[in-house]
Amino acid sequence: MREWVGGIRFSAFSAIMLGLVVLAAFVLVPTISTYLDQRQQITALQESVRVTEDRVAALEAERQRWSDPAYITAQARERLYYVTPGEVVYLVDNDLSASEQPHEQGAVSAEVAETRSDWMSQLLRSVTGAGLARTATSSP
Repeated sequence: MREWVGGIRFSAFSAIMLGLVVLAAFVLVPTISTYLDQRQQITALQESVRVTEDRVAALEAERQRWSDPAYITAQARERLYYVTPGEVVYLVDNDLSASEQPHEQGAVSAEVAETRSDWMSQLLRSVTGAGLARTATSSP
């Protein structure tokens, strides 16, 4: 090992080239990092554009449906209970079985109850978790 190290000779040219390589590394590393960050942002923005285009397509399809008179009639019947003259409408009340009906709530207590958890630490965890989240959600 000593012989190998001793056999290496540095000339002025070698020192200049080594300095240029180190300088190039210092110059290019931040540039490459910036490039990768920008590529990630471009990918996220392209995904955002795709989601928005899907939403626009869905809204245009819905607008197209609303231009159809049969669809408007069906929506008026369903949402507003409109009927044509001469029709008889029957509204069924309490048509759910006993297992599907909502349960009655019990009486509200007048006593003050103590919580079993520390709300302040849960609030702090929730806020920090929301602030540090890196994912974005899109509306359906």
